[in-house]
Amino acid sequence: MDPQLVARPLGSPVAWLLGSPAVPDERSSLPKTASYEADPDEVGRVLLLYSGGLDTSVMLKWIQDHYQAEVVALTVDLGQPGEDFDVIRGKALDLGALDCLVVDAREEFAHGYVLPAIRANARYGGGYPLFTALGRPLIAKLAVDTARESGCDTIAHGCTGKGNDQVRIEATVAALGPELRIIAPVRGWRMGRQEEIEYARAHGIPVKGGTEVPPYSIDDNLWGRSSEGGPIEDLSEPPREDVFDLVTPPEDAPDEPELVEIEFERGCPVAIGGERLGLVELLERAGQIGARHGVGIVDHIEDRIVGLKVRDIYEVPAAELILTAHAELEKLVGTIHQNTFKPELDRHWAFLVYAGLWHEPLLDDLNAFMDRVNAQVTGTITLKLYKGSAKPVSRSSPNALYDPELAGFGESGGLFSQQASPGFIELWSLQSRMAYAVRRRGMEGS
Repeated sequence: MDPQLVARPLGSPVAWLLGSPAVPDERSSLPKTASYEADPDEVGRVLLLYSGGLDTSVMLKWIQDHYQAEVVALTVDLGQPGEDFDVIRGKALDLGALDCLVVDAREEFAHGYVLPAIRANARYGGGYPLFTALGRPLIAKLAVDTARESGCDTIAHGCTGKGNDQVRIEATVAALGPELRIIAPVRGWRMGRQEEIEYARAHGIPVKGGTEVPPYSIDDNLWGRSSEGGPIEDLSEPPREDVFDLVTPPEDAPDEPELVEIEFERGCPVAIGGERLGLVELLERAGQIGARHGVGIVDHIEDRIVGLKVRDIYEVPAAELILTAHAELEKLVGTIHQNTFKPELDRHWAFLVYAGLWHEPLLDDLNAFMDRVNAQVTGTITLKLYKGSAKPVSRSSPNALYDPELAGFGESGGLFSQQASPGFIELWSLQSRMAYAVRRRGMEGS
Protein backbone atom coordinates (compact mmCIF):
# COMPACT_ATOMS: atom_id res chain seq x y z
CA MET A 1 0.00 0.00 0.00
CA ASP A 2 1.17 3.54 -0.75
CA PRO A 3 2.66 4.94 2.52
CA GLN A 4 1.01 8.29 1.78
CA LEU A 5 -2.36 6.58 2.12
CA VAL A 6 -1.47 5.21 5.53
CA ALA A 7 -0.41 8.67 6.64
CA ARG A 8 -3.78 10.22 5.77
CA PRO A 9 -6.02 11.15 8.72
CA LEU A 10 -8.86 8.71 9.32
CA GLY A 11 -11.45 11.35 8.51
CA SER A 12 -10.28 11.77 4.91
CA PRO A 13 -12.36 10.12 2.16
CA VAL A 14 -9.61 7.74 1.06
CA ALA A 15 -8.71 6.67 4.59
CA TRP A 16 -12.38 5.95 5.24
CA LEU A 17 -12.73 3.94 2.03
CA LEU A 18 -9.50 2.01 2.59
CA GLY A 19 -10.06 1.45 6.27
CA SER A 20 -12.39 -0.85 8.17
CA PRO A 21 -16.12 -0.33 7.60
CA ALA A 22 -16.37 -0.17 11.38
CA VAL A 23 -14.53 3.17 11.52
CA PRO A 24 -16.15 5.34 8.84
CA ASP A 25 -16.52 9.09 8.92
CA GLU A 26 -19.90 10.75 8.71
CA ARG A 27 -20.27 10.04 4.99
CA SER A 28 -20.89 6.34 5.51
CA SER A 29 -24.24 6.98 7.12
CA LEU A 30 -25.69 9.93 5.28
CA PRO A 31 -29.37 10.31 6.14
CA LYS A 32 -31.94 9.26 3.58
CA THR A 33 -33.73 12.10 1.85
CA ALA A 34 -35.86 9.99 -0.53
CA SER A 35 -38.04 6.96 0.13
CA TYR A 36 -36.33 4.90 -2.57
CA GLU A 37 -32.81 5.26 -1.11
CA ALA A 38 -31.46 2.04 0.37
CA ASP A 39 -30.65 1.53 4.02
CA PRO A 40 -27.55 -0.66 4.43
CA ASP A 41 -29.54 -3.50 5.98
CA GLU A 42 -31.88 -3.52 2.94
CA VAL A 43 -29.10 -4.27 0.45
CA GLY A 44 -28.53 -7.91 -0.44
CA ARG A 45 -27.84 -8.05 -4.16
CA VAL A 46 -27.04 -4.96 -6.24
CA LEU A 47 -27.51 -4.33 -9.95
CA LEU A 48 -24.64 -1.99 -10.84
CA LEU A 49 -24.76 0.12 -13.99
CA TYR A 50 -21.21 -0.59 -15.11
CA SER A 51 -19.24 1.29 -17.75
CA GLY A 52 -15.82 -0.18 -17.00
CA GLY A 53 -14.47 3.24 -16.08
CA LEU A 54 -12.88 4.38 -12.85
CA ASP A 55 -16.04 5.40 -10.95
CA THR A 56 -18.01 2.22 -11.52
CA SER A 57 -14.99 -0.06 -11.08
CA VAL A 58 -14.27 1.48 -7.69
CA MET A 59 -17.98 1.17 -6.87
CA LEU A 60 -18.03 -2.52 -7.76
CA LYS A 61 -15.35 -3.28 -5.17
CA TRP A 62 -16.66 -0.80 -2.60
CA ILE A 63 -20.24 -2.13 -2.66
CA GLN A 64 -19.02 -5.66 -1.96
CA ASP A 65 -16.88 -4.52 0.97
CA HIS A 66 -19.11 -1.93 2.60
CA TYR A 67 -22.53 -3.46 2.03
CA GLN A 68 -21.38 -7.09 2.15
CA ALA A 69 -23.53 -7.42 -0.95
CA GLU A 70 -23.42 -9.43 -4.15
CA VAL A 71 -23.10 -7.42 -7.35
CA VAL A 72 -24.49 -8.07 -10.83
CA ALA A 73 -23.08 -5.66 -13.42
CA LEU A 74 -24.98 -4.32 -16.41
CA THR A 75 -23.28 -2.69 -19.40
CA VAL A 76 -25.42 -1.14 -22.14
CA ASP A 77 -24.24 -0.65 -25.73
CA LEU A 78 -25.78 2.52 -27.15
CA GLY A 79 -23.27 2.78 -29.97
CA GLN A 80 -20.30 4.11 -28.00
CA PRO A 81 -17.43 4.11 -30.52
CA GLY A 82 -14.27 2.17 -29.68
CA GLU A 83 -15.61 0.21 -26.70
CA ASP A 84 -14.51 -3.42 -26.22
CA PHE A 85 -17.42 -4.88 -24.31
CA ASP A 86 -15.68 -8.23 -23.83
CA VAL A 87 -12.90 -6.43 -21.97
CA ILE A 88 -15.43 -4.52 -19.86
CA ARG A 89 -17.24 -7.74 -18.95
CA GLY A 90 -13.99 -9.49 -18.06
CA LYS A 91 -12.96 -6.61 -15.82
CA ALA A 92 -16.24 -6.72 -13.91
CA LEU A 93 -15.93 -10.47 -13.34
CA ASP A 94 -12.31 -10.07 -12.21
CA LEU A 95 -13.48 -7.51 -9.63
CA GLY A 96 -15.94 -9.97 -8.12
CA ALA A 97 -19.21 -9.42 -9.98
CA LEU A 98 -21.50 -12.45 -9.99
CA ASP A 99 -22.13 -11.70 -13.65
CA CYS A 100 -21.77 -8.86 -16.13
CA LEU A 101 -24.55 -8.64 -18.68
CA VAL A 102 -23.85 -6.71 -21.88
CA VAL A 103 -27.00 -5.56 -23.67
CA ASP A 104 -26.89 -4.34 -27.26
CA ALA A 105 -29.59 -1.65 -27.11
CA ARG A 106 -28.67 0.29 -30.24
CA GLU A 107 -31.83 -0.57 -32.17
CA GLU A 108 -34.12 0.22 -29.24
CA PHE A 109 -32.21 3.44 -28.58
CA ALA A 110 -32.46 4.55 -32.22
CA HIS A 111 -36.14 3.73 -32.76
CA GLY A 112 -37.59 4.31 -29.29
CA TYR A 113 -35.60 7.35 -28.18
CA VAL A 114 -33.64 9.07 -30.97
CA LEU A 115 -36.47 8.89 -33.52
CA PRO A 116 -38.98 10.69 -31.25
CA ALA A 117 -36.28 13.33 -30.72
CA ILE A 118 -35.89 13.76 -34.47
CA ARG A 119 -39.63 14.21 -34.89
CA ALA A 120 -39.52 16.84 -32.14
CA ASN A 121 -36.47 18.64 -33.61
CA ALA A 122 -35.10 18.26 -30.11
CA ARG A 123 -32.28 20.57 -29.02
CA TYR A 124 -32.19 21.69 -25.40
CA GLY A 125 -31.24 25.33 -25.06
CA GLY A 126 -31.10 25.64 -28.83
CA GLY A 127 -27.92 23.55 -29.09
CA TYR A 128 -27.78 20.25 -27.22
CA PRO A 129 -29.48 17.37 -29.11
CA LEU A 130 -29.98 15.37 -25.90
CA PHE A 131 -27.97 12.25 -26.72
CA THR A 132 -27.04 11.53 -23.08
CA ALA A 133 -30.48 12.58 -21.84
CA LEU A 134 -32.09 10.17 -24.31
CA GLY A 135 -29.85 7.29 -23.31
CA ARG A 136 -30.32 7.45 -19.55
CA PRO A 137 -34.02 6.47 -19.33
CA LEU A 138 -33.34 3.48 -21.58
CA ILE A 139 -30.38 2.42 -19.43
CA ALA A 140 -32.52 2.79 -16.30
CA LYS A 141 -35.36 0.77 -17.86
CA LEU A 142 -32.94 -2.03 -18.72
CA ALA A 143 -31.56 -1.83 -15.18
CA VAL A 144 -35.03 -2.39 -13.71
CA ASP A 145 -35.67 -5.33 -16.05
CA THR A 146 -32.28 -6.90 -15.31
CA ALA A 147 -32.56 -6.33 -11.55
CA ARG A 148 -35.84 -8.21 -11.47
CA GLU A 149 -34.51 -11.03 -13.64
CA SER A 150 -31.34 -11.46 -11.56
CA GLY A 151 -32.95 -11.18 -8.11
CA CYS A 152 -31.46 -7.80 -7.18
CA ASP A 153 -33.11 -5.60 -4.58
CA THR A 154 -31.03 -2.48 -5.26
CA ILE A 155 -29.75 -0.54 -8.27
CA ALA A 156 -26.47 1.38 -8.07
CA HIS A 157 -25.24 4.09 -10.43
CA GLY A 158 -22.14 6.25 -10.63
CA CYS A 159 -23.70 9.70 -11.01
CA THR A 160 -22.52 12.66 -8.99
CA GLY A 161 -24.72 15.09 -7.07
CA LYS A 162 -24.02 17.90 -9.53
CA GLY A 163 -25.31 16.41 -12.76
CA ASN A 164 -28.59 15.71 -14.50
CA ASP A 165 -28.01 11.98 -14.93
CA GLN A 166 -28.85 11.19 -11.30
CA VAL A 167 -32.29 12.70 -11.92
CA ARG A 168 -32.84 10.85 -15.19
CA ILE A 169 -31.86 7.46 -13.82
CA GLU A 170 -33.52 7.67 -10.41
CA ALA A 171 -36.76 9.16 -11.72
CA THR A 172 -37.03 6.31 -14.23
CA VAL A 173 -36.21 3.59 -11.70
CA ALA A 174 -38.67 5.03 -9.20
CA ALA A 175 -41.40 5.05 -11.87
CA LEU A 176 -40.76 1.60 -13.36
CA GLY A 177 -39.45 -0.29 -10.33
CA PRO A 178 -40.89 1.25 -7.17
CA GLU A 179 -40.01 -1.88 -5.18
CA LEU A 180 -36.29 -1.41 -5.93
CA ARG A 181 -33.90 0.62 -3.78
CA ILE A 182 -31.16 2.92 -5.11
CA ILE A 183 -27.62 3.68 -3.96
CA ALA A 184 -25.31 6.31 -5.50
CA PRO A 185 -21.89 5.85 -3.87
CA VAL A 186 -20.10 8.61 -5.82
CA ARG A 187 -22.70 11.12 -4.64
CA GLY A 188 -22.27 9.98 -1.06
CA TRP A 189 -18.53 9.58 -0.72
CA ARG A 190 -17.62 12.79 -2.60
CA MET A 191 -14.19 11.53 -3.61
CA GLY A 192 -12.14 13.45 -6.13
CA ARG A 193 -10.67 11.81 -9.20
CA GLN A 194 -7.19 11.46 -7.71
CA GLU A 195 -8.57 9.87 -4.54
CA GLU A 196 -10.49 7.33 -6.60
CA ILE A 197 -7.26 6.47 -8.45
CA GLU A 198 -5.49 5.93 -5.14
CA TYR A 199 -8.28 3.65 -3.98
CA ALA A 200 -8.07 1.71 -7.24
CA ARG A 201 -4.32 1.28 -6.92
CA ALA A 202 -4.64 0.08 -3.34
CA HIS A 203 -7.23 -2.55 -4.31
CA GLY A 204 -5.67 -3.72 -7.58
CA ILE A 205 -8.37 -2.19 -9.78
CA PRO A 206 -7.10 -1.53 -13.33
CA VAL A 207 -7.42 2.11 -14.32
CA LYS A 208 -8.19 2.77 -17.97
CA GLY A 209 -5.49 5.04 -19.38
CA GLY A 210 -3.23 4.64 -16.35
CA THR A 211 -3.22 6.74 -13.22
CA GLU A 212 -3.04 10.14 -14.91
CA VAL A 213 -6.17 12.18 -14.24
CA PRO A 214 -7.96 12.76 -17.61
CA PRO A 215 -8.62 16.42 -18.41
CA TYR A 216 -12.26 15.90 -19.42
CA SER A 217 -15.35 13.94 -18.49
CA ILE A 218 -16.61 12.18 -21.63
CA ASP A 219 -19.92 10.59 -22.58
CA ASP A 220 -20.90 9.29 -26.02
CA ASN A 221 -23.29 7.16 -28.02
CA LEU A 222 -24.39 6.92 -31.65
CA TRP A 223 -26.19 10.32 -31.46
CA GLY A 224 -23.23 12.36 -30.16
CA ARG A 225 -20.31 12.96 -27.79
CA SER A 226 -19.88 15.38 -24.88
CA SER A 227 -16.85 16.74 -23.07
CA GLU A 228 -16.94 18.79 -19.89
CA GLY A 229 -14.75 19.80 -17.00
CA GLY A 230 -11.07 20.68 -16.84
CA PRO A 231 -9.94 23.44 -19.22
CA ILE A 232 -13.47 23.70 -20.66
CA GLU A 233 -14.56 25.42 -17.45
CA ASP A 234 -12.47 28.48 -18.33
CA LEU A 235 -15.05 30.57 -20.19
CA SER A 236 -12.41 33.05 -21.35
CA GLU A 237 -10.70 30.41 -23.52
CA PRO A 238 -11.80 28.64 -26.69
CA PRO A 239 -11.90 24.84 -26.48
CA ARG A 240 -8.50 23.20 -26.85
CA GLU A 241 -7.74 20.98 -29.79
CA ASP A 242 -7.38 17.92 -27.55
CA VAL A 243 -11.09 18.04 -26.67
CA PHE A 244 -12.15 16.95 -30.16
CA ASP A 245 -12.18 13.24 -30.86
CA LEU A 246 -15.09 12.80 -33.25
CA VAL A 247 -15.41 15.85 -35.53
CA THR A 248 -12.66 17.18 -37.79
CA PRO A 249 -11.82 20.81 -36.94
CA PRO A 250 -13.62 22.86 -39.61
CA GLU A 251 -10.40 24.50 -40.78
CA ASP A 252 -8.99 21.02 -41.51
CA ALA A 253 -12.11 19.77 -43.29
CA PRO A 254 -12.08 19.17 -47.08
CA ASP A 255 -11.75 22.23 -49.26
CA GLU A 256 -14.50 21.00 -51.58
CA PRO A 257 -18.16 21.00 -50.43
CA GLU A 258 -20.26 17.84 -50.51
CA LEU A 259 -23.96 17.55 -51.30
CA VAL A 260 -25.80 14.96 -49.21
CA GLU A 261 -29.40 13.85 -49.79
CA ILE A 262 -31.39 12.73 -46.75
CA GLU A 263 -34.75 11.09 -47.38
CA PHE A 264 -37.52 10.86 -44.80
CA GLU A 265 -40.72 8.86 -44.55
CA ARG A 266 -43.24 10.05 -41.96
CA GLY A 267 -40.48 11.92 -40.13
CA CYS A 268 -38.06 8.98 -40.02
CA PRO A 269 -34.79 9.18 -41.98
CA VAL A 270 -34.67 6.18 -44.33
CA ALA A 271 -31.94 6.94 -46.87
CA ILE A 272 -28.76 8.98 -47.13
CA GLY A 273 -26.91 9.65 -50.34
CA GLY A 274 -29.56 7.68 -52.20
CA GLU A 275 -28.93 4.49 -50.20
CA ARG A 276 -31.66 3.07 -47.97
CA LEU A 277 -30.32 1.96 -44.60
CA GLY A 278 -31.60 0.79 -41.25
CA LEU A 279 -31.87 3.59 -38.72
CA VAL A 280 -28.79 2.66 -36.67
CA GLU A 281 -26.61 2.34 -39.75
CA LEU A 282 -28.02 5.56 -41.20
CA LEU A 283 -27.22 7.51 -38.05
CA GLU A 284 -23.69 6.09 -38.06
CA ARG A 285 -23.24 6.99 -41.73
CA ALA A 286 -24.55 10.53 -41.16
CA GLY A 287 -22.12 10.91 -38.27
CA GLN A 288 -19.18 9.84 -40.42
CA ILE A 289 -20.09 12.19 -43.26
CA GLY A 290 -20.74 15.16 -41.00
CA ALA A 291 -17.61 14.59 -38.91
CA ARG A 292 -15.44 14.54 -42.04
CA HIS A 293 -16.69 18.03 -42.96
CA GLY A 294 -16.32 19.52 -39.47
CA VAL A 295 -20.09 19.63 -38.92
CA GLY A 296 -21.65 19.38 -35.47
CA ILE A 297 -19.35 21.18 -33.02
CA VAL A 298 -21.43 22.92 -30.32
CA ASP A 299 -19.83 25.11 -27.64
CA HIS A 300 -22.74 25.38 -25.23
CA ILE A 301 -23.56 27.24 -22.02
CA GLU A 302 -26.22 25.09 -20.40
CA ASP A 303 -28.70 25.47 -17.54
CA ARG A 304 -28.77 22.21 -15.63
CA ILE A 305 -31.92 21.26 -13.79
CA VAL A 306 -29.98 21.05 -10.51
CA GLY A 307 -29.42 24.80 -10.69
CA LEU A 308 -25.90 24.99 -12.11
CA LYS A 309 -24.84 26.75 -15.28
CA VAL A 310 -22.13 24.76 -17.08
CA ARG A 311 -20.17 24.77 -20.31
CA ASP A 312 -20.20 21.66 -22.49
CA ILE A 313 -18.51 20.89 -25.78
CA TYR A 314 -20.66 18.66 -27.96
CA GLU A 315 -19.67 16.80 -31.12
CA VAL A 316 -22.93 15.89 -32.84
CA PRO A 317 -22.41 15.41 -36.58
CA ALA A 318 -25.23 12.90 -37.09
CA ALA A 319 -27.69 15.02 -35.12
CA GLU A 320 -26.69 18.19 -36.96
CA LEU A 321 -27.34 16.65 -40.37
CA ILE A 322 -30.54 14.82 -39.49
CA LEU A 323 -32.16 17.55 -37.38
CA THR A 324 -31.31 20.28 -39.87
CA ALA A 325 -32.80 18.29 -42.74
CA HIS A 326 -35.87 17.21 -40.77
CA ALA A 327 -36.71 20.73 -39.63
CA GLU A 328 -36.39 22.01 -43.18
CA LEU A 329 -38.68 19.32 -44.58
CA GLU A 330 -41.20 19.83 -41.80
CA LYS A 331 -41.30 23.53 -42.62
CA LEU A 332 -42.00 22.71 -46.28
CA VAL A 333 -45.03 20.52 -45.55
CA GLY A 334 -46.48 22.41 -42.58
CA THR A 335 -48.91 25.30 -42.58
CA ILE A 336 -47.96 28.70 -41.19
CA HIS A 337 -49.90 27.86 -38.03
CA GLN A 338 -48.17 24.50 -37.56
CA ASN A 339 -44.77 26.04 -38.21
CA THR A 340 -45.42 28.77 -35.65
CA PHE A 341 -46.90 26.52 -32.98
CA LYS A 342 -44.84 23.32 -33.15
CA PRO A 343 -41.44 24.87 -32.24
CA GLU A 344 -42.91 25.86 -28.87
CA LEU A 345 -43.87 22.24 -28.25
CA ASP A 346 -40.49 21.08 -29.55
CA ARG A 347 -38.78 23.20 -26.91
CA HIS A 348 -41.01 21.82 -24.17
CA TRP A 349 -40.40 18.26 -25.37
CA ALA A 350 -36.65 18.87 -25.16
CA PHE A 351 -36.95 20.32 -21.66
CA LEU A 352 -38.93 17.36 -20.31
CA VAL A 353 -36.39 14.90 -21.70
CA TYR A 354 -33.44 16.95 -20.48
CA ALA A 355 -35.06 17.11 -17.05
CA GLY A 356 -35.36 13.33 -16.80
CA LEU A 357 -39.15 13.17 -17.07
CA TRP A 358 -39.37 10.48 -19.74
CA HIS A 359 -42.45 8.99 -18.08
CA GLU A 360 -44.29 12.29 -17.59
CA PRO A 361 -47.74 11.90 -19.22
CA LEU A 362 -47.35 15.24 -20.98
CA LEU A 363 -44.45 13.75 -22.94
CA ASP A 364 -46.76 11.01 -24.22
CA ASP A 365 -49.26 13.69 -25.22
CA LEU A 366 -46.56 15.63 -27.05
CA ASN A 367 -45.34 12.47 -28.80
CA ALA A 368 -48.86 11.87 -30.10
CA PHE A 369 -48.84 15.38 -31.55
CA MET A 370 -45.36 14.91 -33.03
CA ASP A 371 -46.41 11.65 -34.68
CA ARG A 372 -49.53 13.29 -36.14
CA VAL A 373 -47.56 16.19 -37.63
CA ASN A 374 -44.83 13.89 -38.93
CA ALA A 375 -47.34 11.80 -40.84
CA GLN A 376 -46.84 14.40 -43.60
CA VAL A 377 -43.04 14.72 -43.26
CA THR A 378 -42.03 12.65 -46.28
CA GLY A 379 -39.53 13.86 -48.84
CA THR A 380 -35.88 14.63 -49.49
CA ILE A 381 -33.63 17.44 -48.34
CA THR A 382 -30.19 18.03 -49.85
CA LEU A 383 -27.60 19.58 -47.56
CA LYS A 384 -24.42 21.30 -48.62
CA LEU A 385 -21.61 20.44 -46.21
CA TYR A 386 -18.62 22.71 -46.10
CA LYS A 387 -16.10 23.38 -43.32
CA GLY A 388 -18.45 23.09 -40.37
CA SER A 389 -21.73 24.16 -41.98
CA ALA A 390 -24.68 22.10 -43.17
CA LYS A 391 -27.14 24.16 -45.19
CA PRO A 392 -30.26 23.04 -47.08
CA VAL A 393 -29.91 23.72 -50.81
CA SER A 394 -32.76 21.71 -52.34
CA ARG A 395 -36.08 20.30 -51.16
CA SER A 396 -38.77 18.00 -52.47
CA SER A 397 -41.88 16.40 -51.00
CA PRO A 398 -45.14 15.00 -52.34
CA ASN A 399 -46.79 16.82 -49.42
CA ALA A 400 -45.15 20.22 -50.00
CA LEU A 401 -47.47 23.20 -49.50
CA TYR A 402 -45.65 25.01 -52.27
CA ASP A 403 -46.77 25.98 -55.75
CA PRO A 404 -44.17 27.67 -57.98
CA GLU A 405 -46.94 29.50 -59.85
CA LEU A 406 -48.31 30.97 -56.64
CA ALA A 407 -44.85 31.78 -55.31
CA GLY A 408 -43.76 33.62 -58.47
CA PHE A 409 -44.44 37.18 -59.57
CA GLY A 410 -46.70 36.35 -62.50
CA GLU A 411 -50.48 36.08 -62.53
CA SER A 412 -51.69 33.36 -60.16
CA GLY A 413 -54.08 30.58 -61.02
CA GLY A 414 -57.47 29.72 -59.62
CA LEU A 415 -56.28 29.12 -56.03
CA PHE A 416 -55.37 32.73 -55.45
CA SER A 417 -56.50 36.03 -56.98
CA GLN A 418 -54.19 38.97 -56.51
CA GLN A 419 -57.18 41.26 -56.98
CA ALA A 420 -58.53 40.05 -53.62
CA SER A 421 -55.55 41.45 -51.71
CA PRO A 422 -56.81 44.98 -50.92
CA GLY A 423 -59.90 43.71 -49.13
CA PHE A 424 -57.80 41.20 -47.20
CA ILE A 425 -55.31 43.91 -46.17
CA GLU A 426 -58.08 46.20 -44.93
CA LEU A 427 -59.57 43.50 -42.70
CA TRP A 428 -56.23 42.02 -41.60
CA SER A 429 -54.91 45.36 -40.38
CA LEU A 430 -58.23 46.64 -38.93
CA GLN A 431 -57.60 46.08 -35.21
CA SER A 432 -53.98 47.23 -35.39
CA ARG A 433 -55.01 50.47 -37.15
CA MET A 434 -57.81 51.11 -34.66
CA ALA A 435 -55.49 50.54 -31.67
CA TYR A 436 -52.86 52.82 -33.15
CA ALA A 437 -55.42 55.60 -33.62
CA VAL A 438 -56.75 55.25 -30.04
CA ARG A 439 -53.26 55.36 -28.52
CA ARG A 440 -52.25 58.29 -30.70
CA ARG A 441 -55.30 60.30 -29.51
CA GLY A 442 -54.37 59.49 -25.91
CA MET A 443 -50.84 60.74 -26.42
CA GLU A 444 -52.02 63.97 -28.11
CA GLY A 445 -54.48 64.66 -25.30
CA SER A 446 -51.93 64.30 -22.50
